Amino acid sequence: MERHAVIGTAGHVDHGKTALVKALTGIDTDRWEEEKRRGITIDIGFAHFRLNDKLSASVVDVPGHEDFVRNMVAGATGVDVALLVVAADEGVMPQTIEHLAILEFLGVATGVVAVTKVDLAEPEWLELVVDDIRDRLEGTTVQWEPPQAVSVKTGVGLDALREALGRAAQRAVERPTDDLFRMPVDRSFSVAGAGTVVTGTTWAGTIQTGATVRVLPVDVSSRVRGVEVHGVNTARADPGRRTALALVGVDRAAVRRGSTVVSDDAWRASRTVDAAVTLLAHARPLTQRSRIRVHVGTAEVMARVTPSSATIPAGGSGVVRLRLEAPLVCRWGDRGVLRSYSPVTTVGGFVVVDPWPSARPRRPSEDPGRVSQDMVERVAGFVRTERPGSLATTDLPVRLGIPPSQVEGLMTRLPEAGVTLVGGQLFPAEFVDAACEAALAAVGAFHEERPLLPGMPAEAFRRLVKGGGGGGGGGSPLADYVRQHLERDGRIEVEAGAARLPGFRPVLTGSRERAAKILAQKLGEAGRKGVTLADLAPDVADDAAEELFEFFVRQGNAVRVGRDRYYEPAVLDEVSRTTVAEIERLGEISPADLREALGLSRKFLIPLLEWLDGQGITTRVGDARRLGPNAPS
Repeated sequence: MERHAVIGTAGHVDHGKTALVKALTGIDTDRWEEEKRRGITIDIGFAHFRLNDKLSASVVDVPGHEDFVRNMVAGATGVDVALLVVAADEGVMPQTIEHLAILEFLGVATGVVAVTKVDLAEPEWLELVVDDIRDRLEGTTVQWEPPQAVSVKTGVGLDALREALGRAAQRAVERPTDDLFRMPVDRSFSVAGAGTVVTGTTWAGTIQTGATVRVLPVDVSSRVRGVEVHGVNTARADPGRRTALALVGVDRAAVRRGSTVVSDDAWRASRTVDAAVTLLAHARPLTQRSRIRVHVGTAEVMARVTPSSATIPAGGSGVVRLRLEAPLVCRWGDRGVLRSYSPVTTVGGFVVVDPWPSARPRRPSEDPGRVSQDMVERVAGFVRTERPGSLATTDLPVRLGIPPSQVEGLMTRLPEAGVTLVGGQLFPAEFVDAACEAALAAVGAFHEERPLLPGMPAEAFRRLVKGGGGGGGGGSPLADYVRQHLERDGRIEVEAGAARLPGFRPVLTGSRERAAKILAQKLGEAGRKGVTLADLAPDVADDAAEELFEFFVRQGNAVRVGRDRYYEPAVLDEVSRTTVAEIERLGEISPADLREALGLSRKFLIPLLEWLDGQGITTRVGDARRLGPNAPS
């Protein structure tokens, strides 16, 4: 299978980067009239070529002038292989050093140094320049090929440079095609018949014609009308390709350099990002509310800094919270560059450790799990520092910086790190255990307070379990998990929508037993008129009376008719038989007929008629009643 790599140039102004790219690819990356007139690269340029039969490359040519370092940073992000250009007649210069630092901060892992213009240097001088380059590259995080001496004018060394680039590109890590699609935008323009066109390097995932995408941070949805890779129409673009997308229904003004095109709802922009920062030795210390320029992808955003400790000294490192003045799109592991507010110079770099940190506390957490390379530890770190249940599994591809395909396998390992999955949200295991114990205790307390009820009603149980999904209380997935967990372990029983301790049964004791005797007596005396809560008021408190009535209903010693009137079952049996007998005698009866038969006023009769209808003993026809389907024979 053919591999592909993104090669990015770097180096001091006028050291021959653009000329070298043209010699390698045949493409002039200076596209602006001003660039051609001044003889320097101002903005990012692009080319492509084949390194060998099995390897192709996109080339991002960046400006070397100090005035355009922001454009250099935008072009260097997403690069697989660095092509550091040093002119033999001048050697290492200030922008060489700054660009080298930027490449390290952006995590470029492999690269080649091209020593250009060798036709202008004496052999002894060239040897000194190469030795200086080797010394400066020693100890850097980039794995460099030996410096390659080349001349664009004579063609010397170009073949050897291609071979070195091929070796470096083979070492580059291949980008997964199954990742979430993301493309930072470096250009946008309008084309007649195509609408708004955006270009960039596809960082991750793939995109196809007809796909639905979102443009962030403005969060505008669109459909991809067409896809081009290196100027050629194609059905899809894979990771690492220079890609142009024609977008339907997007105003060009809404998309500019710094925007990001994504194809999944998992992405969202943030105004707060936690990052592990490293400062250069000459940088000013970062203190509370230091103002800084943040470069991620093709975006440049101003931010205020909140360090986890009091300050981050020059040459030091630490975790900071970046409070951004404009929203930014990033994920865990993204690398960026920090530049000072004024004067504008590169002062450090960072790695994103949390794209969506919790607002509280205001300082970033120093939990080591958040920066761990082990994904399980990373999840545990987030779970420990977040409000319980605020981390959803749908957030993990962005929050952890992993393809969605890795999430499912990750779930099976979470218990070993003390993380419990509940309804799509992640909780600390000790939090869930504590919730189970608290719920168990609450059910026991409920039995103490309401001994006549068969158990705690389901809604009351759900409300008592706090936490989860941003809603807390009732309806929380955590409440359902706790109930199911306790029931599975045999620590509670759930029946008819009520939770109880194993073996619990309602029982009459003390004052409730005395009140039950009063109620039984009143039910026996009331006959066809029944008993209401108010009838017990002199002897029993209202809340206890209702509980007692319902206890009688559950025990089969009373039947509720209407909202709050209760009868002995035998009384209702007698009313039913009398009603059926009257209908059989008359064919149908009116309320007046039944009132005379039962000797009841309308106040008592109407609720009884409605109860008979509800039981199917009678059927209403107009104002009259006939026998219903459940009438006793």
